[in-house]
Amino acid sequence: VQLVESGGRLVQAGDSLRLSCAASTQVFMSLDMGWFRQAPGKEREFVAGINWSGGQNAYQDSVRGRFTISRDNRKNMVYLEMTNLKPEDTAVYFCAASEGGLEAAAFDYWGQGTRVTVSS
Repeated sequence: VQLVESGGRLVQAGDSLRLSCAASTQVFMSLDMGWFRQAPGKEREFVAGINWSGGQNAYQDSVRGRFTISRDNRKNMVYLEMTNLKPEDTAVYFCAASEGGLEAAAFDYWGQGTRVTVSS
């Protein structure tokens, strides 16, 4: 499973941004997908997850209501729509894949990350 993120850039507080993740795998429809982020000097943290069918999702409390995760199983794509961005959202965002659930420890496959910087 290869994952390639895109869409990260410098934005201002209050702006919106969509991250994309392209998955190279023939088993995409069987994978649960997620977005994680790592801010400078901090550990990587779970942001959002979506199950294989798109019928179940999960969010970190700090982004719930502002971020939306979605997937397109026909295109092997996962998206993270981010609105009302805040400086504390500044981080490298990673796409990840899990073969068994949305718990953070279940994600085994990782992309290289895309950087999001939110200026105040």
